[in-house]
Amino acid sequence: MNTTNNFQMVAKTMAELEDVLAEELIELGAQNVETGIRMVSFTGDNALLYKANLHCRTALRILKPIHTFVANNADEVYEEIKKMDWEQYLSLDKTFSIDAVVFSHIFRHSKFVSYRVKDGIVDFFSEKYDKRPSVSLTNPDLVFNIHIAHNKCTLSLDSSGESLHKRGYRIAQTDAPLNEVLAAGMILKSGWRGECNFIDPMCGSGTLLIEAAMIALNIPPGIHREGFAFEKWPDFDSELFSDIYNDDSGAKEFDYKVIGTDISGQAISIAEKNVKNAGLKNVITLEVKPFQQYTEAPQPAGVLMVNPPYGERIRIDDIEALYNMIGERLKHVFTGYDAYVLSYKKEFFDAVGLKPAKRFFLFNGALEVEMRKFEIFAGRRDDRSSEEVSTRRYDRDSRAVGENQREFKQDFGPRGGDSRDRPRDDRDRGGYRDRDGGGGDRGGYRERDNRQSADRPDRGGYRDRDANRTPDRGGYRDRDANRGGSDRGGFRDRDAGQSSDRGGYRERDNRQSADRPDRGGFREKDRNFGGDRPRDGDSERPKREYKPFDRKNAVYDAATNRPVFVKKDPDDEQQKRDPIDFKKRKSENSSETPGAERRVNKVFIARKRPVKRDDADTDTRSRDNDTDKE
Repeated sequence: MNTTNNFQMVAKTMAELEDVLAEELIELGAQNVETGIRMVSFTGDNALLYKANLHCRTALRILKPIHTFVANNADEVYEEIKKMDWEQYLSLDKTFSIDAVVFSHIFRHSKFVSYRVKDGIVDFFSEKYDKRPSVSLTNPDLVFNIHIAHNKCTLSLDSSGESLHKRGYRIAQTDAPLNEVLAAGMILKSGWRGECNFIDPMCGSGTLLIEAAMIALNIPPGIHREGFAFEKWPDFDSELFSDIYNDDSGAKEFDYKVIGTDISGQAISIAEKNVKNAGLKNVITLEVKPFQQYTEAPQPAGVLMVNPPYGERIRIDDIEALYNMIGERLKHVFTGYDAYVLSYKKEFFDAVGLKPAKRFFLFNGALEVEMRKFEIFAGRRDDRSSEEVSTRRYDRDSRAVGENQREFKQDFGPRGGDSRDRPRDDRDRGGYRDRDGGGGDRGGYRERDNRQSADRPDRGGYRDRDANRTPDRGGYRDRDANRGGSDRGGFRDRDAGQSSDRGGYRERDNRQSADRPDRGGFREKDRNFGGDRPRDGDSERPKREYKPFDRKNAVYDAATNRPVFVKKDPDDEQQKRDPIDFKKRKSENSSETPGAERRVNKVFIARKRPVKRDDADTDTRSRDNDTDKE
C-alpha cells in the first residue's frame, strides 16, 4: 500500500463489537488500528475506504475526518465551519445533509448543532457567489458528520450514506427483526466460519441464516446495496471501485448445511423471499417446524444459534416455559452441538437450565442483551446418567423439600459427603429410628425398648416406656397410675390418682384436691381459675341470655369514629358547641398582637376532643343498668 496517500478514517459500529470490527479491518490491510467506544480508527487509502464499505460486516459507517477544532459555544462552531474551503468538497449544484452526534454538557441539542454547521456552509457560498447549495434529507449528494465530545469537534465526510446494516437483500420482515450488523457480530464472535452445519430453529425472517451463509461463502455484505455515498465525491475513482467490487478471489466453498425452521408459516414465507433475493436459495434450507418437535438433530453436529423472543416487542404468554423448553431440547436432542442463545434477562437463562461455557455481552438496539454459549454433551459434567439428570432437573419441583436438599448436597457437596451423613460411633445419644436403647442417656424416638440407662434414671423415653420411673416427672402417653409424690400430672389418659396442684389435659375427673382448692385442670374442671364464682353446673347461678351487639345502641367517638361500648341513655343528650366567632373575639380583645387569631385557631384545632357528657355518673348508671338486667 502506498502510504503517501493514506489518511485517517473512523469506522462506527455497535457497542461490544469493536474487537470484531478491528479484526476485519486488519484483514483488509488497515494500519494504525485503534479501538474506541463504538468506533475503530485506522489509516489507509481510497482502496481501503472502498473495501471497508463493501466488506466490513460489523461496521455501520465509514467516516473520513476533514477538520478538527475546539469550540465552547455554537457561534465558535459556526465560525470554524465557515472559514473552511468548501469548494474542495461541495459545489452549488450539489445537495448535502448534516448528521450530528453530541456528547457534551456545552452542546445539549444535536439539531441546533446541525443548523449552525449548515449555516456556516451556506454562508460561505452565499458571500462568494450569492447562491447557496441546497439541503436534502432524503437522497443527498454529500453527508457531513459532526461529532462533538465535550468541546472537541470533528467534522467528517460520511462515505457510506445509508447505514451499512442495510445490506439490500431484505425485502420483507417479521416482527422485531434482528439487526444485520448484530447478527453478523454474533456469528463472528462465535468463531464459526463455515466449517460445520449452522442451524437457527427460530429463524424469523432469516437474518442469521443469510449472514451465516454469506460468511461461509465469503460474500461481501455490501454486494446487494444500490450504492455508497463516496461514489458522488469529486475524487471518486470508478475504475478502482469496479475492480474491488468484481473481485471474487476470496470466494470459498461450503460443504455443509444452513438450516432454518420456525413455528410460523408466515415467517418461513418471508424468509424464503429474503433468501431468494440474496441469491442463497441453494445454500439455505427452510422448513415450518416448531422447536419442540425436534427429535433428531442434523448430522454431523455443528452450531445452533437462536434469538428467542424477549417479551418486549413480541409478547409470550409463558416465556419462562419457552426457555425451559429450549434448554430441554438442547440437552436431549442437540448432543455434540455448540448452542448460542441471545436473550435479555438473567431469569430467561436460568429457565434454560444449562451451564454456559462462555458469555458475550451485546446491545440489541437500546437493550443490553447477552449471548451465552452452551456446550451440549451427553450426561452431566460428572458423568452421571442422562436418566438421572432428566429426573433431577425436570421433576425437582414435585419432590419434598428434604429430597431437594439431599440432591443439592449430592450434586455440589464434597465427594467425601457431608459429615452429618457419616455413621456416628460412641455417641451419647440414641439413634433416630429403629435404634436400640443401649449406651444413650436419652430414649430413641421410635421403637425403643423399655430399658432405662442406669446412670440417668430420671428421664424417660417419648413413647412406649414402662412404668418403672422415679417420681419426678411423668411420661407423655400410656402411663400407668402408679405415681408417688409427684408435683406434676401427665398429659393424657391419666387416672384420678394424681397430685392435687394441677389437673390433666383430658378426661380428668371433677374432683379437687384438698390442699390447694384454688387451682384446677385446663379442661372439664370443676372450678374456674378465680375460685370465687359458682361452678358451671350449679343451678343457683342465673344464666345470661345471649344478646348480640347492636350498633344502634353504641356511642361513637367523634375523634376516632370508633364505637364506645356503653349503651346510650335516651335522657343523655350531648351539648352542642357553638361555633367560635374569631372576628368578634378579636374585636373584644383588641389589645392582642397581630397573628393572635391564627394562634387561637391553631390551639382550638389542636385541642379538638370528643364531646364529653355533662353527667359525671352516666357511666355509673349504665353499669348499674347492666347489673340489673343480669
